[in-house]
Amino acid sequence: MQDLQVAIVTGGASGIGRATALLMARSGVRVVVADMTEATGAAVVAEIEQAGGMAMFQPLDVRNEQSCEALVQATLSRFGALDAAFNNAGVSGSVGLTEELGMAQWQSVIDVNLTGVFRCMVPQLRHMKAQGKGAIVNTASIAGQMGTPGSSAYSASKHGVIGLTRTAALEYAKHGVRINALCPGYVTTPMTGGPTSEFSSRTLEKALAMTPMRRLGQPEEQAEMVAWLCSDSASFVTGAHFNVDGGFLA
Repeated sequence: MQDLQVAIVTGGASGIGRATALLMARSGVRVVVADMTEATGAAVVAEIEQAGGMAMFQPLDVRNEQSCEALVQATLSRFGALDAAFNNAGVSGSVGLTEELGMAQWQSVIDVNLTGVFRCMVPQLRHMKAQGKGAIVNTASIAGQMGTPGSSAYSASKHGVIGLTRTAALEYAKHGVRINALCPGYVTTPMTGGPTSEFSSRTLEKALAMTPMRRLGQPEEQAEMVAWLCSDSASFVTGAHFNVDGGFLA
């Protein structure tokens, strides 16, 4: 991946984060797998190391500012550099009408999906600004570009991620830092199909019917876009959001 040497992947223990960590590592990138779940995060690191790559696990709670600061410091302490960050940790939240969504449920989704991205970006941006280069990719969603009945908090959080991404991209372009957003469609991950998923089978059936490719995406397909955005091949790309959705929004 050209000059990309060290990358952070939050939510790296599963789904799109795991796929991205594995893809980057295969390209020679040293990867920091950051997640709340140590067992599965450590398993991803072990998988990378068994394949001859270099990685480390760092516990991360994006709801905690100190945890996000510690992630960057641990990365620099271990690998001495930080070239790219994929801020991917997120939750789906409860499903229901807006009037039925309690304040605690609303806040929990916003705190992880939007404020959590902000908390991660702040120390990343400080370091990248100082070194005069860097690439950040934030996970938004197709739900950040359309209304999603029953998921007001999730949709609002992802709209917010796109706004945050575009604004920060304008602020830091002159410092050599590129910032873009990934907008996945419906992808086969624990969020959509695992035991903790809050997506009903009917919801997924409707999603497939509205997807021109008539299938769910794979995490590896999302990872390819993230890897490209972090690479020098995307050197003139910033402030954009990219749909990897099988044509859903078309």
